[in-house]
Amino acid sequence: MWKKIAFLLAISSVVQSNELDNLIDSSSAIVEQIDTGIKLTGAAMDYAYTGGGLSNGTLSSTAHISEAQVDAYNSALSNMATYQPYGAPVKEVLENMAMDSLAEMETHIQTFTEVVVDMITVQQVAEKAETASTPKQEEEVQIFVAENQDMLTINQDDVDTYNQSVDLIEESANTASAYLAVANSEAVEFLQQSIEDKNTTSADVNIFYDAGAQWVAMGYNTTRNMTAVYLNGSDAFGLDLYYSEADILALGTESEFYKTSPVGMGYDCFFEMECE
Repeated sequence: MWKKIAFLLAISSVVQSNELDNLIDSSSAIVEQIDTGIKLTGAAMDYAYTGGGLSNGTLSSTAHISEAQVDAYNSALSNMATYQPYGAPVKEVLENMAMDSLAEMETHIQTFTEVVVDMITVQQVAEKAETASTPKQEEEVQIFVAENQDMLTINQDDVDTYNQSVDLIEESANTASAYLAVANSEAVEFLQQSIEDKNTTSADVNIFYDAGAQWVAMGYNTTRNMTAVYLNGSDAFGLDLYYSEADILALGTESEFYKTSPVGMGYDCFFEMECE
């Protein structure tokens, strides 16, 4: 898992056209043709019974409904049947936002993994130093360090990358988890109803996770009001998502990512396969 991390995420985003406008345009175009046909028929009835006049014989073609107009109308009709006047459901919006955050997290994990592998010789040093219990073994550690000091030295740039990637992993993981938790709870219906009550759409609101406020909030472009779902169990929805540091580290210890890491497996086991 550590030696080759591949995360393929396909997110398809389709820009939704204004289906109502399409239906208006396509239906109006056919109505216009029918209107012309009715006028021509009315005129024909008047002059035909009285011998009042003749057309040039091709006027009826101006009232024809074309195949393209029929296709456009039927297509617009079909699309309107599944049209979402309030935009994509909030649940879908939250899930897509979570997928974006997960994609970001995987990118940061890749960076983290690469820089850890670059720095992990420090674990080899630690293991050798910890097992040195006699002067002879201490001498072996000293010789190893002296002969490999350049390789064993840690680059500050790598440390900066490591620190930043850990921060970004936590941030994107929390964001994804917040969005998915709300999307899969009763709170999503509350947010959806709020959009409908404000007579707006999901595309015209701003949904975001605020770590400081401990909520997923939804702001409206037409007002300064916000609707929020708390993630600390303090509102009616009871979403209490926060783990203690001990719980999180315990969960990480049991993860496949940790168990297959250089630290979880041991340096020699990971790099030299000198283990079961």
